[in-house]
Parts: sequence; structure tokens; C-alpha cells
Amino acid sequence: MNYKYHMPTKVFSGKDCIVNNSEVFKSLGTKAMLVTGRSSAKKNGSQDDVIKALKAEGIEYVIFDQVMANPTIACSYQGSEFAKQHGVDFIITMGGGSPMDAAKAMALLAKQNIKEEDLFNGQYSQDVLPIVAVPTTAGTGSEVTQYSILTNDAVESKTSIASELIFPKVAFVDAKYMMGLPIATTVNTAVDALSHSVEGMLSIRSSVVSDALAKESIKLFVKCCPVMCEAIKQDDLSLINESTRYDLMQCAVLAGMVIAQTGTTAGHAMGYSLTYFKDIDHGRANGLVLPGYMAFVEKQKPALIAEILSVMGMTQLSEFRDLLDVLLGESEQISIADVDKYSAKAMLTGNIKANCKVAPTEQDVKSIFMERFDLA
Repeated sequence: MNYKYHMPTKVFSGKDCIVNNSEVFKSLGTKAMLVTGRSSAKKNGSQDDVIKALKAEGIEYVIFDQVMANPTIACSYQGSEFAKQHGVDFIITMGGGSPMDAAKAMALLAKQNIKEEDLFNGQYSQDVLPIVAVPTTAGTGSEVTQYSILTNDAVESKTSIASELIFPKVAFVDAKYMMGLPIATTVNTAVDALSHSVEGMLSIRSSVVSDALAKESIKLFVKCCPVMCEAIKQDDLSLINESTRYDLMQCAVLAGMVIAQTGTTAGHAMGYSLTYFKDIDHGRANGLVLPGYMAFVEKQKPALIAEILSVMGMTQLSEFRDLLDVLLGESEQISIADVDKYSAKAMLTGNIKANCKVAPTEQDVKSIFMERFDLA
């Protein structure tokens, strides 16, 4: 089997790993730009820990806290101008996928004059600000990927910058920052991580290395499911303890390493429109359509789906569907007109065009949507 494996991010994992490894920042420069959302990094303690570590090393910092959920291209340009104005040497980003994705684009744009129409063409010089990533949710795995996924209103969807230049240099993975996350956010981000691992195994770029990472990630997800299901049942956030949070963080990091090698497939292609047009959380959107896509793949590659289910400790796809129904609850409503629109948009993505072991047609995508949203 021919494959390439490249994961240049140095990962520090464990409680207080930022403060305990503050000397890492010294090698990156003397002035940092902190990139966050408006409040979460302050509330979960990640910003305080980063500032404490920077002060310990005598490093100056400025804060850009204007990143919204599903960050826009405009936000990335705004942040890059902020970085230029303040003459920063590197970027530290804290949060879920939104701040991390935005920060990666800012790191690129702060060093290169790239027109908006050329932002996604992959033609970049080697100059980019170093990035340090601190995930505070367990879902996107952006702390270990070369992707910056931005809301692109021109195509009414999300579009990815994909370049090894924007791999974070360092990732600090500390589960304590997740302790206050609501149940729904915890579940949605966990399902996002699961979708990365499953879709990684369904990708034409999968390898023995990526599959090994994917399987370990899937096992961690399944290990955490009884706790998440019980928390949903009792509506009790305290049931999701730090040990479970740690396992979910490791699940997400491993899944991020998977898609750094494989990319994603039809599940993400279909989920993008659910997020853009219906404001359905990204991970939840993926989870809503993933069983349907797996059922489609099963018709041509039953052994592949059986292998994935076996890692979950299941024998039937219906068991997986039932589990996600418990985790995600009742699905939102979409119309037949929505299905037509979303299916057409999904077919334009590289996720389907170039990355599926079993690629659906537009009619197949429509059928998956129709069945999932009870429109058949």
C-alpha cells in the first residue's frame, strides 16, 4: 500500500500542560496574538493559563476576541490586519473549531497578500505565522489538521483552505477546559469527532496508519456513550466527569489526525448545507446524515461497514442509527425543495467528487436526505 503520513504538530496532553510547558512559547517569538471567541476562553480558564505561561516567559501579547461561530472570510481578514498592526510573531488560538479555523487563515493572511477570490486556490508562499492551538471542545480536531474551514457566502456553504503550511506547530490538549460545556455541545462535538474517524475509513486516502488512529478514536467515542446517554436522560451535566472529558479529547485529537491524512467524504458534504441554511451545529449535521451514507456504502462494500461496526461492538447498522437517535434526539425539518438544493451543492464538493470509496450520485444524496428527514 502506498501512502504518505505527515503530522508535524507537537502535542502536549494532560492537566495544566500549558503552564507546565511554558518554555515552548519562547521558541516562537516575543509577541503573541491570542485568537478566541467573545467569552468562552475567559470562562473555561484557557485564556488565563495562556497568559500565565506567556508572562512566565516574558512574552508580550494582544487579544483578538471577535471570532464568531462558523467564522467568515471577512473575520479572517480582519484578524490578519490586527496581527499586522500589532507586529505579532505568532498566534495562539483557544476554543472550538471556529477560533482555530479562523486563526489558521489569519496566520496565512498576516504574512501574504492574498485576494479574497484566491483564498482557496492553494497557491501560497511558504511565509506564515506559527500557530499554537488550544482546543476547548472535543470535536473538530483542528488542533492537528492543515484545514481552515470558513463560511463562504459566495457559494452558500463552507470552503476549506487546505495547506500543510497551517498545521499548528504545537497543540495543548487539556480536558479541564471542557468541564463546563453543555450536554448538547459535548454530544455534538463528540459526534463530529466520530464522523471524522468513520469518514476517514470511507475515504480513498485511508491507510493502515489512518485506520489504526480511526479505530482507536471510535473505541473512545463508544466508551463515552453510556455516560453521554445517561446525562441526556437525566439532564445532568455533572455526570460527564473529567475522565470522560479526557477520553473525548483524545477521541477528537486522534480523529483530527485521521482527517489530516484522509480528508472527509459525503457526510460532511451533506452536512455543510444543514449548517449554512438551517444553522444546525456542524457535528450534529454530520451525525444526522452519517448512518444513511453508511447504509449507501454498505450496499457495495458490506465488509467495510462491518469492520467499522465491529470496532463499535455492533453487528448491525441499525444499532448505530439507534445510538445516534438517542444522542441527537429528534431531527430538524427540511423540505423537498431543501433536499434538491442541498444535494446539488453537496455534489460540487471535493469531498464527494474526489474522496469517497463509494461515491454517491446526486440522486443517491437526495435519497439519503429524504429517508433521514422522513420525506420519502
